[in-house]
Amino acid sequence: MRAVKRTKMKILIACEESQAVCKEFRKLGHEAYSCDILSCSGGEPQWHIEGDILNWMGKNSFNDYEGWDLMIAHPPCTYLSNAGIGWFNEEKYGDKARERKRLRIEAFEFVMKIANVSIPKIAIENPVGWLNSHWRKPDQIIQPWQFGDEESKRTCLWMKNLPLLIHTKIVKPKIYAYYKRGNKKGKPIYGNDYLKFSEDRGKIRSKTFPGIAKAMAEQWGTL
Repeated sequence: MRAVKRTKMKILIACEESQAVCKEFRKLGHEAYSCDILSCSGGEPQWHIEGDILNWMGKNSFNDYEGWDLMIAHPPCTYLSNAGIGWFNEEKYGDKARERKRLRIEAFEFVMKIANVSIPKIAIENPVGWLNSHWRKPDQIIQPWQFGDEESKRTCLWMKNLPLLIHTKIVKPKIYAYYKRGNKKGKPIYGNDYLKFSEDRGKIRSKTFPGIAKAMAEQWGTL
């Protein structure tokens, strides 16, 4: 089989503190950097830009995005995901719901700014939610179990000048428990939904699964 020639790319992984995707591109020799308001937990601070991605862009003459080949963004989904849609009920939650709606608009505007930068290739990742109904349908919806990880988490991808990810290994997602419906067994509970509430729960839930991170690097890092 003929070897695929790799060209070194300059890649920005926005809104990523775990460095899961960043490190996969680094393994292939690309100049990849993670960026997040949090310090990195991936153990490679020399590859991490700590700060607001939009502020950092402006301060570093990033408006023309010269030299960057690819950006993969993981914008916060707290106010965009359908998972918390019940909290937007104003009749039930009053001012708290109105505040969440305001924050949802801010989150949406943040994504739109990222989506419209002039980097040639862009992928934006988020769960099913506000972006689907108020921006556009995603180009692809993927699952960790399509890439070798025994987990279930529907992940939407909105892409510019990138091909769909090819599934690498189909496995069966692990069921951790079942919801109860009276005396009957309800829907299955998968890994991310089974996590107990803790300070690190958000970080754990937002980390890209290894199989997906590897597929992004191997498939998009050869373009």
